[in-house]
Amino acid sequence: MRLTVFWQRMAEHFGPGYADTFARDHVMSELGGRTVNEALDAGWAAKDVWQVVCAVMDVPREKR
Repeated sequence: MRLTVFWQRMAEHFGPGYADTFARDHVMSELGGRTVNEALDAGWAAKDVWQVVCAVMDVPREKR
């Protein structure tokens, strides 16, 4: 998954403004105690981060 697709999906699910806030501030144990931004910066694949976000935030299956 390209980062542009990842951010597009984040914006579609959370809204453009909150997607950035969520990615910056929401720490998830499933990402090793990191935020989305920290996980991406640490080298996690966008697809893997998106799967974690989907599981943690109950993203509907059709948006996964």
